Amino acid sequence: MPDVIIAGGGLAGLACGVALSDRGLRVTVLERSDRLGGRAGSWPDRATGDMVDIGPHVMHSEYRNMLSLLKRLGTREQIQWQPEEVLAIASKPHLTALRHAALPPPLSLIPSLLKAPGLSIRDHLSMARTTWRAMKLLEEDIPALDRTTALDFLRSAGVSEPMIAWWWKFAAMVVTNVPLERCSAAALLRIHSQLSGYRRLHFGFAAVGLAELYAAQATRVIEAAGGAVLMNSAICAITGTPDASGRGAADTVILADGSRLRARHIVSALPPRDLDAVLPEAWKAAQPFSDLSAFEPSPYVSCYLWFDRVVTNKRFVSHLWSPSRLNYDFYDLSKIRRGWQDRPSVVATNIIYSHRAHDMTDDDIIRATVREMAEFAPDAAGARLTHARVHRIPMAIPCPTPGTESRRPPPRTPVSGLILAGDWVQTHLPCTMESAVMSGMLAAEQVLADVGKPHRMAQFPRTPDGLSGLVRRMARARRSSNNRRDPG
Repeated sequence: MPDVIIAGGGLAGLACGVALSDRGLRVTVLERSDRLGGRAGSWPDRATGDMVDIGPHVMHSEYRNMLSLLKRLGTREQIQWQPEEVLAIASKPHLTALRHAALPPPLSLIPSLLKAPGLSIRDHLSMARTTWRAMKLLEEDIPALDRTTALDFLRSAGVSEPMIAWWWKFAAMVVTNVPLERCSAAALLRIHSQLSGYRRLHFGFAAVGLAELYAAQATRVIEAAGGAVLMNSAICAITGTPDASGRGAADTVILADGSRLRARHIVSALPPRDLDAVLPEAWKAAQPFSDLSAFEPSPYVSCYLWFDRVVTNKRFVSHLWSPSRLNYDFYDLSKIRRGWQDRPSVVATNIIYSHRAHDMTDDDIIRATVREMAEFAPDAAGARLTHARVHRIPMAIPCPTPGTESRRPPPRTPVSGLILAGDWVQTHLPCTMESAVMSGMLAAEQVLADVGKPHRMAQFPRTPDGLSGLVRRMARARRSSNNRRDPG
C-alpha cells in the first residue's frame, strides 16, 4: 500500500511525486493516457520522428519552482534562454522588438514600447494609472478586482482605446488565453505586475521536447524511492470511509478496470472538470467542489509546420490582436531545439481560445496559418510544406473569467486525506506551468505536515525589483499599518 496516491501524471502530479519521494514517502502516480506530461506532454511525430509537444510553451526567468524542479532533475541547462530580446511583436510596418533598457522596473520596457507604430505619447501616458495599480498590487486586492472584466477596468483607469486595441487585447489573448472582455481584471493585473516588475525578466524555451525535461526523470526519482508511475490507469472514482465530519475520509481510488487502490492521502492533480466527474455527489455539495463546474476550459489549436527552407530569423514572434486573427504565437523550433540549427524551419503555432477554428478542417487551418506567418516572414509564402500536423487541445488553462481568481481553492480540502494540485489551485500565480509545479509542492507540504515531517518547498514570487519593489513594499507597509489601527 503506498503512502500517497497521486491522480494525474502532468506537471503538478509529477512535481508532487518528486517532492514526496525526496522526503521518504512511497507514492503511486496514476495517469490515464499512455504518456506523461498532461497539457505539457510530448511525443514523437509519427511521420518525421521529431519530438513535438502538445503545443509550444514558454517559460520565464522568474519561474522559481519550475526551475528548481528542473535543477533537481538535472535538466535546467536544457532551457534555451532569450535574454537579449523579450518579445518580437509582428506589428506593421515593422516588427516591434521589446528589450530591456537600463532603467528600473517597470520602466525598462518603455523605450521599446515607445517605438510601437500607431501609438501616440498620449496613448502611452494613459497607461500610468494601470501600471501604478499593478505596482502596488497585493493579494488582498484580488477579490475586488476579480468582480470586473479587464476591459472595464482598463477603461475606468483611463487607458486609451488605441492602447487597449494595440497592447491589451493582444496581451489578454497570449497570456490569459481569453479575450479582454472575458478576462478577470484580477488575472490581468496579476500578470502585468509580474511581467513588468522584474529586472531583465526574459523568456526561455525547452531545447528538447517539453516532457523530456521532466517526465522520465521524475519517474526514476519516484521509483527509486519505492513508488510507481502507472500509465493507462484511468480513475473513475475517488471514495472514502465515513468519519466524524460526515463527509468521509478520502482513502480509495477506483480505476476503470474495477480495481481499487488505497492510501492515507490522495492528491488530485486533475483538471477541475475531470475531478468533478470522479467525486461522490455528497462531497460536491460543498465548496470548493461545488465550484468545479465554474472553471471553463480555454481550448486551443497548435499547428506544426515543416518547411523546405529557412523562412524566418526569429525564434519567437507574436501577432497583434485582430478580430479575424487565428494564430498569435509562432516558434521556429529549428532555432530552439538543440541539434536542429542546420535544418529548415519547423514552426509551431498557437490558436488561442480557439472556438473560431472549431469548424475549420486541418487543411484550412494549415493554409490560414501559413498566410498569417507570411505577414511577418514573407519567405513562408513561397516555401513548400514537407509535412504538417494539427493538434486540437480541449483545454490550455481554465478561462480566467471574472470570479475565477476568487474561486481558486487552497490545496487542503474539507475532506480528510484529499489534497488538490494543479495550475488552477490557489498559488498567487497565473495558471501556468509554474503554477502547476508550485501547486504540486504545496500539496506535498500538506501531506508532509500530516505525517509529521513538515518541510517547506514551494517558493512564492519574490518582491519585484526597482521602483516596482519600492512601491510594493510601501503598499504592504501601509496596509499593515491600517490593519493594526483597525483590527476589525
